[in-house]
Amino acid sequence: MYDYIIGQVTRITPEYVVLEQSGIGYAIITPNPFAFRVNEEKQRVFVHMHVREDAQQLYGFKTIEERELFKKLIQVSGIGPKSALSILASGNPSHVITAIEMEDEKYLVKFPGVGKKTARQMILDLKGKLGSLLEHVELPSAEDELPLFGVNPYQHELEEAMLALHALGYSEKELEKIKPLLSEKEDLQTTENYMKYALKLLLTTK
Repeated sequence: MYDYIIGQVTRITPEYVVLEQSGIGYAIITPNPFAFRVNEEKQRVFVHMHVREDAQQLYGFKTIEERELFKKLIQVSGIGPKSALSILASGNPSHVITAIEMEDEKYLVKFPGVGKKTARQMILDLKGKLGSLLEHVELPSAEDELPLFGVNPYQHELEEAMLALHALGYSEKELEKIKPLLSEKEDLQTTENYMKYALKLLLTTK
C-alpha cells in the first residue's frame, strides 16, 4: 500500500516515532526509534503496513534492506512483528542473515521470542533466500563504533534506552543485569548509543 513516507519527525517514544506529512502525523513503529531525530529536516522512512483483525499498524525502517528483511522474518512461523523488530534492533541485519546462512541457532535464540524451534524454522524457511539483501546491507564502519572514553553517561538517555528495549520484549531481569555495565560505560551520551551497546551486551552475555 505504501512504499515510503517523507516527512518531519515530530515525536519519538520508546516504541514508535511520529512522522508528519501534509498535516497528518503517522505513528510508525520502528526497531530503534532513537535512531531518528526530531528536527525540521525531511526524512524518508520505508514502511510496511501490517493488518490484523483488531489493528492496522505501520512499521518503518531507515533502509529498504531492513524493511525487506522484516517482511521475510514475519513470514516465518513463530515470528511476529514484535520479534522481528527485536531482531532488527541490533542494528546489524548482516549478522542475522549470516547466522541464518551459517545455521547458527545459538546466535538466533538470543533474541526475545526466538526459541530453538523458531530459530530452526527461520533457517529452514530463509536459508539461501537472503543473498540479495546481504549484498546491500551496510556493515558498520569504524566511525559507527561506540567510543570508549569520555564524559560520564547521561541517566535520562540510559532510562529511555531501557524503556525501548523493554518494549522490544527484553525482560526486566535481563535489563537489570546489563544496566550496571551501561552505567559504567563512558561517553555513550545518546539513547541510540545506549541501545546499540545494550544490544551488544544482550547478544553476547545471554
